[in-house]
Amino acid sequence: MRQKELRIALVCYGGVSLAVYMHGVTKELWKLARASRAHIVGEDAPKGTEAVYLKLLRSMERDRQLRLRVMPDIVAGASAGGINGVFLAQAIHSGQSLEPLTDLWLERADVDVLVDPDARPWWRFAKFWAMPIVWFLLSRPGNVVSQSVAPETRGEVRAKLSRLIRSRWFEPPFSGIGFSRLLAEALDTMAKGPTDAPLLPPGHPLDLFVTATDFKGHPQMLRLNSPANAEESEHRLSIGFRSKTPLTGAHPLAPTPELVFAARATASFPGAFPALQAAEIDALVAERDEEWHSRTAFFARIMPNHTRLGDVEGVSLIDGSVLVNAPFAEAMNVLRDRPAQREVDRRFVYVDPHPDRVGGLRRNDPRPPGFFSVILGSLSSIPREQPVRDNLDAIAERSHELDELKRVVETLRPDVEAEVERLFGRTLMFEWPSLRRLTSWRKKAQDAAAKGAGYAYHGYGQVKLRAIVQDLAQTIHAAAPDIPGDREAIERHLTSWLNTIGFDHLALLKGGASSEAITFFRDHDLGYRVRRLRHLARRLSEDWDDIDREHPHAREDARDAVYRALGLYFEREGAAYLGPDFVPAARRVLEDPATVLAMMAERRALPELDPQVDAILVEALKPLPRELRRRILLTYLGFPFYDTVTLPLLRGENINELDPAKVDRISPDDCPGIRAGGAAQALRGVEFYNFGAFFSRAYRENDYLWGRLHGAERMIDLVASALPAGSIIDEHELAALKREAFLTVLDEEEPRLRADPGLVPRIRAEVMAS
Repeated sequence: MRQKELRIALVCYGGVSLAVYMHGVTKELWKLARASRAHIVGEDAPKGTEAVYLKLLRSMERDRQLRLRVMPDIVAGASAGGINGVFLAQAIHSGQSLEPLTDLWLERADVDVLVDPDARPWWRFAKFWAMPIVWFLLSRPGNVVSQSVAPETRGEVRAKLSRLIRSRWFEPPFSGIGFSRLLAEALDTMAKGPTDAPLLPPGHPLDLFVTATDFKGHPQMLRLNSPANAEESEHRLSIGFRSKTPLTGAHPLAPTPELVFAARATASFPGAFPALQAAEIDALVAERDEEWHSRTAFFARIMPNHTRLGDVEGVSLIDGSVLVNAPFAEAMNVLRDRPAQREVDRRFVYVDPHPDRVGGLRRNDPRPPGFFSVILGSLSSIPREQPVRDNLDAIAERSHELDELKRVVETLRPDVEAEVERLFGRTLMFEWPSLRRLTSWRKKAQDAAAKGAGYAYHGYGQVKLRAIVQDLAQTIHAAAPDIPGDREAIERHLTSWLNTIGFDHLALLKGGASSEAITFFRDHDLGYRVRRLRHLARRLSEDWDDIDREHPHAREDARDAVYRALGLYFEREGAAYLGPDFVPAARRVLEDPATVLAMMAERRALPELDPQVDAILVEALKPLPRELRRRILLTYLGFPFYDTVTLPLLRGENINELDPAKVDRISPDDCPGIRAGGAAQALRGVEFYNFGAFFSRAYRENDYLWGRLHGAERMIDLVASALPAGSIIDEHELAALKREAFLTVLDEEEPRLRADPGLVPRIRAEVMAS
């Protein structure tokens, strides 16, 4: 049985009121992940589209010998997409349900709810002088309401638009604290609802990122030729959360005030909501009679420059889509440290609810944009429509590099295995290593690889040294973030100090590493040890399928042993393992780096840990079939030869997912299964510069329903595309599955969607006719 993980890095664009559509899409991804977890643990899925997804996963295992697990382990979003990203990540990590949020979206995402009570017109003749403007905008022939709003909802939209236009001017009409209350209410509703197990394997990291815009900005130093230093203001801000998946459910991803802060900041639409300041969340916490114990640490982590300057309270955050609407970079940056237990199919899936549009303007209109369209377009659309090509080019470049790296490894393999066999193959006990033998062979292989590299070893050693110093600097900075300067400053200082004691020359003239370099690598090179075991885990996951025919559980048992061993090294990563008394020592790194590094070496004790890892492997090898034992030893002992070639190609990065990433999009344009024509033919929230769904429950119900339908269609496409080349699902079979999913969604939602009684019957008729 071939096993594979379909890992999804979800990127959600901004879209103002199209957030309701994205709720429908992310709900289907959540349901797919639930069905996948049920498939892996052998449970039956509940009714609904989860049962359809489970049927597909089980048919792939039964008919095509592929056991697939779907793992949405990275979530990034901006603005409306950021809000949905926060809720989705919370559900994945905690096992909580997204179902209770649907009624909140439909009932509360309304302009009358969002408007600040102090901004509402307090009687029908308030701003009497504005009435002619309202009449002109809403009642003149050819007005936007008459042209774009269905007759049955025009009265509702006109009334709400009138109240909005006559609310306070020159101040944001929507309530900031009111929005924060809604977000907190949503998280409370999730916590009170049904809870199941988390949707990722225990210990697997989940990353959440949302973007915000720091209106005032914070200073960043530029290093130039002349002048040596210059200062510029940085306004982009990424608010990130990382947590390892717990064993049981009900554990939140982060404290509620922090998740509310992130969601409120990323969706602080310019002009509609006031800018977010820390005092607003403090007021919310006090209002809820709660404690926010992690407040100081949270702001130090997400706003280190402002924390150092002491002006956190004055920071004003507005919508993340103003500068970063497609936060691919954040998702890409965490790929290098994902654990990989089996074959990985990495996907970047981005949700764009209204692609290739600018403010709803017709592209074939020859007239130049007018006064109001320019202002509204610049506020609501243009910042959200920047091309994604740069991000996709970066992903494609990374995938090309990984393809080349895998090709290099495959080319090297015969020569490496021949060299290992030359070193150990004639040893009588090669296939039956004891702990003493394996430790001896490992050291001999490392020495042979270093000497065999010749003059190239110096370049490899420098790349290795730089990677180690980066890790050390990161750990020191995490332990003592108040050290003057940033992580890069600590890294430069450590590098300069190491060069003064001879580390600018790591290689001997006769080949291999100097004794000083060997000692330093032995004490501090955690990355090498992790790369070695992950290299072995990848081989056990990707190759040697012939072993499974006679020994179906052998490779799985060997993988378990490798990951038990990796766990010992993972425990020593980061600053927490070094103990609380490491913090004062770390603060002295600029004055006394030798003492700090000595303390880290003593606490981590990597040389003493290596034999424990060897012992785990020796015990795991004993019951394995002979051929598998031999292949494992050739791979494990051959790793130093691979590393001397591949680490410089990776520029010292410890990348664990070595398969090229693929990119998939979810948008109305990509979902013709029911109705063609894209967003213009399906969604109502695209009106009023994407504010449309805030004015009508009927609009919200329509967009939410299409979000679920489009999400279901694309989830089936994603799962089916994970099959290996040459093994595809017949298009008629896929169409039948999609039809079943569509009808299931319509049956589920018909009792809830009441604003337009004809909505569900109309779409059901289209499904039956397709």
